[in-house]
Amino acid sequence: MSDRKPLIISGITGDWEVVMGLEVHAQITSKSKLFSGASTHFGADPNCNVALVDTALPGMLPVINEFCVEQAVRTGLGLNAQINLFSRFDRKNYFYPDLPQGYQISQFQYPIVGEGEIEVELEDGSSITVGIERLHMEQDAGKSIHDLDPNATYVDLNRSGVALMEIVSKPDIRSPKEASAYVKKLRSIVVALGTCNGVMAEGNLRADVNVSVCKVGGYDKFQETGDFSHLGTRCEIKNVNSFRFIEQAAEYEARRQVEIIEDGGVIDQETRLFDAETGVTRSMRSKEDAHDYRYFPDPDLLPLVLTQEYVDKIKANLPELPDQKKQRFIDEYGLKAYDAGVLSAESDKAAFFEEVAKGRDAKMAANWVTQELFGYLNKFDLELEDSPVSAKQLGGLIDLIANKTISGKIAKDVFQKLIEEDDANPAAIVERDGLKQVTDTGAIEKVVDEIMAANPDQVEQVKAQFAEGHKKPKALGWFVGQAMKLSGGKANPQAVNEILKSKLGI
Repeated sequence: MSDRKPLIISGITGDWEVVMGLEVHAQITSKSKLFSGASTHFGADPNCNVALVDTALPGMLPVINEFCVEQAVRTGLGLNAQINLFSRFDRKNYFYPDLPQGYQISQFQYPIVGEGEIEVELEDGSSITVGIERLHMEQDAGKSIHDLDPNATYVDLNRSGVALMEIVSKPDIRSPKEASAYVKKLRSIVVALGTCNGVMAEGNLRADVNVSVCKVGGYDKFQETGDFSHLGTRCEIKNVNSFRFIEQAAEYEARRQVEIIEDGGVIDQETRLFDAETGVTRSMRSKEDAHDYRYFPDPDLLPLVLTQEYVDKIKANLPELPDQKKQRFIDEYGLKAYDAGVLSAESDKAAFFEEVAKGRDAKMAANWVTQELFGYLNKFDLELEDSPVSAKQLGGLIDLIANKTISGKIAKDVFQKLIEEDDANPAAIVERDGLKQVTDTGAIEKVVDEIMAANPDQVEQVKAQFAEGHKKPKALGWFVGQAMKLSGGKANPQAVNEILKSKLGI
């Protein structure tokens, strides 16, 4: 782990540091809801995926979905967290039109998962450890729709009762970039486990971002004493559903708080919303404490009691997680830690790389996947599933480089043609466009002789540099470049180099 780079905001009265904790709501991958048999299928017409218990009709009792319990335990194990064999459901009481019962069934005092921690890789190659406070299960509320009619609010209960895991971090996050990196890592874990599909655009993964600021040194005092007063008053930004918005919301909110304090004001503990169009947060309501919700055990649900045997069985069947996959890529393929981290972060990317690398030079495959393919996808904001180049095509292109049919430079031109042409074959493109590499030494010698004859000064310069003890004369690179230019990039660079050295007496 390298030195951290927390966000420091300079003010008139001194420097301020940012402290954040996140509450991530992950929808459990399950065909039915937490306490009813209603479907969780996304995109259904309003109020179609609704059972009687979801509407809170009198006499309707909740029944726990055992598969959701298994998914929560699996996630807790993936977070290196304590699995609590005893947990309990509580009623969290508040009124809102899309909450038919007038309370949310959640877990408060006794969550199913306790403390854990995960390693989070940052963009600069460093990593941080973020502590997990708890993971508890709860049912989602419905959705209030305000933009269909200016004079009315519509309620869709399709999400009412959908199973959620709320994953609460400790206040270990020190910058907006760390916050988004943490959620990315969390997403990669739950997707690998199959416990949440991680589609943020559908609301299946969203974050409540808790932000506070304090004078530099406050966080260290908190670490020493455990006294939260050293961290300042926190504000919670609700339901942020993209990595970019998490960064923007956290950055704006931290600077807003510093500005208020520097002007002599105080921070109100409140819940805020992030406006993606304006890039600002705005007040939603005062932040409630636990006592405001009047938690009490749900009388309709017995405590949840698990056996260690049940937990061990789930643990024995966990899939390979991102950190394990990263280490395997380092050990098995000889990749650098950074490349292994990029390729193992998401299961689809890892599978794509392994298909490309199968039977080939893994380092070359990693370079083409991470630099050329991912570079193209990032430039046009595309997902891997939208890639115009398949793993089979990219593997075929790498084969042509490996057997010296084409050079790396020509390969980039072929790669561009693969992007532009549907279902193109790289070998067919090379044959069709006459892109085969020139390996005939006689033809290359002829090109080299022409260049040397036309540039006697450069010849003498190379010889002089070599005589001065330079093992790799800089002027030699000029000759290689000229030879490649005259051959249309088709000459084998290695052959050009060797022939030049021979003729120049190097």
